[in-house]
Amino acid sequence: MTDISIRKGLESDIPDVLKLIKELAEFERALDSVEVTEDQLLADGFGSSPAFEFLVAIENDKTIGLSLFYYRYSTWKGKGLYLEDLVVANALRGRGIGKKLLLETAKFGKEQHCTGMYWQVLDWNTPAIEFYKNLGAKLDGEWINCKLDQHSLDQIN
Repeated sequence: MTDISIRKGLESDIPDVLKLIKELAEFERALDSVEVTEDQLLADGFGSSPAFEFLVAIENDKTIGLSLFYYRYSTWKGKGLYLEDLVVANALRGRGIGKKLLLETAKFGKEQHCTGMYWQVLDWNTPAIEFYKNLGAKLDGEWINCKLDQHSLDQIN
């Protein structure tokens, strides 16, 4: 395995970030649900009030992985880091790249004095569930996810 470096994401990474997002969406059988654009990612990640940050995995000057995260706040625990997506290019999975990205993301959260790191995994994604368990993650079956989608938000007066 050649050297893989992990670094903070840059504006110039956004085209590759969107490709990885779409690759993940295809894996999750939801490619048609991806609406975000490069322009939106640039505005939301590098505007006056960034909504997210990200790390990228690089091999031979090519972006091969992504960890996209943002802060969340718990009234009980304080500031936490929410990992929105951890993506490794399909053809390169199983080489330890995801682990390296996840550990660097956790290190970032620790450096930012976060009280924990949180994320979700689809219940059918057995390889990811096992990967997270092997790293010591606790899977919570108690809480139910809730959301208001764009259509629901538009209906609120």
